[in-house]
Amino acid sequence: MKTSARNEFSGKITEIKSGGVMSEVVVKISDTITICATITNDAKESLELKVGSDVYALIKSSLVILSKEKLRATARNNILAKVSEVIKGAVNSEVKLSVGNKHLCAIVTNDAVEELQIKKGDDVYAIFKASSVILVA
Repeated sequence: MKTSARNEFSGKITEIKSGGVMSEVVVKISDTITICATITNDAKESLELKVGSDVYALIKSSLVILSKEKLRATARNNILAKVSEVIKGAVNSEVKLSVGNKHLCAIVTNDAVEELQIKKGDDVYAIFKASSVILVA
């Protein structure tokens, strides 16, 4: 499978909470990292998702927000990472992150990189909503 999403993680479902319309799915992608996704119940049934199922979690890099501080926010995913590279473009920068042996990418404005003084070696939090995660079985 090839996608345009810069962030693709394989993992195992550890928890599913189903509501009337949506389900919250927790995916363990490493010993220390879990990603939370919200999907429709129809999608859960169509993908035949169950605890223990192997899935891929996809997150577009433009949906990842960076912060130098851990934020208390409604976004369910708040992952501590280390900046491995900053590639400046004309308007936006690509910020490559290391999360243990996993890699994550964020596209943010150059202004944001300058205001937060984001540079290689910095610790940052990668933040994204559960609804921004696409699951593929």
